[in-house]
Amino acid sequence: MSGIIHQKQDPNAIRATGTLEKRSPGDQAVQVLFYVLIALIALLCVLPFIYVIAGSFATEQELTERPFFLIPHEFSLNAYSYILKDGSVFRGLKNSFLVTIVGTLINMFVSCTLAYPLSRSYLKGRNGFINMVIVTMLFSGGMVPSYILVMNILDLGNTFWALWLPGAMSAFNMIIIKNYFQGLPNELEEAAIIDGSNDLITFVRIILPLSTPVLASVALFYAVGHWNSYFNAMMYINDPDMELMTIVLRRMVFLTNKITQDSTFDWGAAGMPPAKSIKMATTVVATVPMLCIYPFVQKYFTQGIMVGSVKG
Repeated sequence: MSGIIHQKQDPNAIRATGTLEKRSPGDQAVQVLFYVLIALIALLCVLPFIYVIAGSFATEQELTERPFFLIPHEFSLNAYSYILKDGSVFRGLKNSFLVTIVGTLINMFVSCTLAYPLSRSYLKGRNGFINMVIVTMLFSGGMVPSYILVMNILDLGNTFWALWLPGAMSAFNMIIIKNYFQGLPNELEEAAIIDGSNDLITFVRIILPLSTPVLASVALFYAVGHWNSYFNAMMYINDPDMELMTIVLRRMVFLTNKITQDSTFDWGAAGMPPAKSIKMATTVVATVPMLCIYPFVQKYFTQGIMVGSVKG
């Protein structure tokens, strides 16, 4: 007897792993159909942006003659040279990065410090506080009261605090974080208390490190919101030195549209690239920074947002 014991494998286990199970032709056809459908949807999302990038490097003649293309025949940097020469784009990028980074830190601090106590079932008056947060999702004071509060009462005009303080927390994002905290095992907190830990140490050293998926996902949502901030920046900030990238983009689009309406204006004689190329180049400069962040945070989306949204 060789001493080797051959264990009989469970057919259900093998079927669950799918290693030995063969798909029927109908299942394979449906799977191929799904892949083709997903690929087509992905192309519909990606092709317009590729066209914008290609158009920003194209010449005036190519933009006029070719209605749609993905690779320009001749590359030109005239549009980028034009939008970068006066320094407003660099100033807008600097201000947008500052608003995005500081604003996201404020958002995450307020959201996490409120979400943690609300996730503890032993907090007295917990349901009342949660209802107060939910009310803010359904009702708001409106634009005029908000403007009076920020500009007259708080006197935050022409300061970045006008963009940070009014939206210091999103009730929706805070509830997602709360639900994720609530789904963590209570035994971790009990073990920390037995070891002499207090609420602050437990929150910083145990809860936050275990919540990386939801924190990364919500931080990205906050960051994108600050980066795309347009209406509040236009309403509260009038100083040209504090313009965000979205305001610079708006100004360039309006300027090129106004010039385009003048049929006597000669773009070539004025040394300016075509209006369409300017719009595309400005759009690329304003969009690329956020696109560079997505690949590093995308892996946390399903694990963070979905878990935080279904556990109550």
